[in-house]
Amino acid sequence: MIRKFTVSNDPAHYEAFPDVVLTPSGKLICVFLECVHHLDRSRTALVMTESADRGRTWSPKRTIVSSDDGQFFYNCPRLSLLSDGRIAMTVDRFTEKPAVVDDYDHVEVVIFFSADEGASWSEPLRTPLRGIVPDKLIELKTGRWLLAAHNLVDGNLAEYLRYSDDGGVTWSDLVTVAKVPGLNLCEISILPVDDGTLVGFLRENSWKGCDCKKVISTDNGESWGEVHDFALQGCHRPTSLKLQDGRILITYRYLPGIRGGWGYNTQNLFAALAEQDAVLTTERGQGRIRILPVDYDRSAVADTGYSGSVQFPDGEIFLVNYLVDDSVTQKAQIRGYSLRMEDFILPPFAKYLRLSTV
Repeated sequence: MIRKFTVSNDPAHYEAFPDVVLTPSGKLICVFLECVHHLDRSRTALVMTESADRGRTWSPKRTIVSSDDGQFFYNCPRLSLLSDGRIAMTVDRFTEKPAVVDDYDHVEVVIFFSADEGASWSEPLRTPLRGIVPDKLIELKTGRWLLAAHNLVDGNLAEYLRYSDDGGVTWSDLVTVAKVPGLNLCEISILPVDDGTLVGFLRENSWKGCDCKKVISTDNGESWGEVHDFALQGCHRPTSLKLQDGRILITYRYLPGIRGGWGYNTQNLFAALAEQDAVLTTERGQGRIRILPVDYDRSAVADTGYSGSVQFPDGEIFLVNYLVDDSVTQKAQIRGYSLRMEDFILPPFAKYLRLSTV
């Protein structure tokens, strides 16, 4: 059974785009954006909260950095835990107040670091990557860093990355990850699957309910293959996590592509449990995938589906997501979810044990 917990619910602010990381000491750190609205970045702040009891209760939020100084306006933060114990937070920031969210002309991707489990954060490391909604900083076993974001090219969205082999001191030339005429490919989640093999899951942003898109690299991100359909229909903002048993968890907004405008397409958070064969094949529909509805946004101005996930050593999975739902001011809030593998599939014979208690 999925259990739900309030991470933050501040009726004075629109809280959105969360991510979560599990620290070496066992704390959960959640970072998210305060803004005016999903479509308005005229005032922004990156804020964080933490939990010492596996997400059941959370500390009062505190601001890491805000646009109140008038220098920068922030968008979508993402978290990762590096091998040296530091937390890395990637975020796209605008050097001028954006007229619209998709303002690519004045945007850069930066990385904040915390060496003390979120108690303090470094000044941002500026990178040469330009684009919005960056992926989390991916650290490979080789030590290579990958940093990806999407941009507008020739009238369509396309995904690019740069990599660093010296801890962010220098970066590679721009690598094209996914670019197809007529498709709007964005919001990638890159997942190391095997040594040298990476899979990138992408949103196709036509708002028509298209499949998730997928690309594969076999050389640690230096080049990428063709774009393939991955059998998650209506998939927006996929985020991926490799579980302890080798299976892949993908959480995403389910967007059916129906008419009705804002609030009718943005109501559902789904989770997919995929076997590795489904992830690595280039054939749509091959391999096993189970789909689990996680939450539904009941608000007339529903807005949900940017999520993050971690897994505890004992197997429990914890997700964070944002949604409007029961907010009295129709401002988004941050919610957490606890689930286990049996929420997707019962262990052998467990169904008979459950039936016997009815």
